[in-house]
Amino acid sequence: MDALHSRAVPKPRPSPRSVRKARKRPPPAALAKKATPAFAARVLDILESTHPEARCALNYRNAFELVVATILSAQCTDERVNQVTPELFRRFPTASTLANASPAEVEEIIRSTGFFRAKTRSVIGCARALAAHHGGEVPRRLEDLIRLPGIGRKTANVVLGHAFDIAEGIAVDTHVLRVGARLGLSHGDDAVRVESQLMALIPRDRWTRTTDLLIFHGRKICDARKPACASCPVFSLCRWESRQAYATAAPTKPPRAAR
Repeated sequence: MDALHSRAVPKPRPSPRSVRKARKRPPPAALAKKATPAFAARVLDILESTHPEARCALNYRNAFELVVATILSAQCTDERVNQVTPELFRRFPTASTLANASPAEVEEIIRSTGFFRAKTRSVIGCARALAAHHGGEVPRRLEDLIRLPGIGRKTANVVLGHAFDIAEGIAVDTHVLRVGARLGLSHGDDAVRVESQLMALIPRDRWTRTTDLLIFHGRKICDARKPACASCPVFSLCRWESRQAYATAAPTKPPRAAR
């Protein structure tokens, strides 16, 4: 090999002018305005007045049913879960009965929720743990809940907040990640870190309600693909850089029918 070509080519050094220009470049909007508790309160107040009907979309009658329904809701719509749980709970109304259920029977009932084999293992495993270690009752401590099969921090927060009115954290799903980031309340895609960011901004007595409001807003207005920014009640507070483009975008015309 030629000695000239074997040498590493040094990278050109940036000019003093380019360095000064980079230093003066403004940061992204999401970073330029750091969210404050007062800002978060304003956003939540508006969402509360806009979506007073916001609630947990899963149907349940007790903590046990909410645990099972939340496990089934992974990678599945709440509507679909609500279609299968009435039959599931009719056959297996308690942790003890579900703990002794035939996996094949449970799989058949929950098949339409997707990943039904893994979910069957989780719900039966959870029921067995409840029956063996908690007398068939759902524990009221976060530490105990997350030790159960199929239950992570998000599920535990949902159960504690909605079944027991205990605020130990904020349940963060894809809607909360998206809406929180667009509004400038949080950043990143790590659920645990985003939960910590939101908990630092929002008082404990609003934690459970925050999950309901952000999820509801994400489903009704702040859609992942087609957000209705023009009709968003928090548009003036939103820090999403694309909000103006979606607010002023002309509606697409439906395709002409083939002749």
